[in-house]
Amino acid sequence: RTDVKKSLEDLGITPTSMIDISDGLASEILHVSKQSKVGFRIYEDRIPMDSLTVTTAEELNLNPIVCAMNGGEDYELLMTVSPNDFEKIKNHPDFTIIGHVVDEQQGNFLVLKGSQELSQITAQGWNVFGD
Repeated sequence: RTDVKKSLEDLGITPTSMIDISDGLASEILHVSKQSKVGFRIYEDRIPMDSLTVTTAEELNLNPIVCAMNGGEDYELLMTVSPNDFEKIKNHPDFTIIGHVVDEQQGNFLVLKGSQELSQITAQGWNVFGD
């Protein structure tokens, strides 16, 4: 995603963290959380999902959000930016704001669609070593 570098430069934004989503969104959120010593609130209704992903998951009796949070090899980037850069990025068509950083003690939670109910984020992604 070399295009992301150019877009961020054009916006004058330097991310405060960044990771590729190769092991699933939930797993990568937890990696950033641990390494940065912060927590996250991710909003279910803000996670972008292709309509084909949603219909396929439903046909297989799977929850589409569980698939989105735990599927891997997305070839996308997860990043955080300074709150001072929020206004610069919030309406950019190539970026989607899915949540925000909170204090580490507040943990990592998914805010469920249409409510303020929280679901703890856990990683169910692929483990290449199978342990």
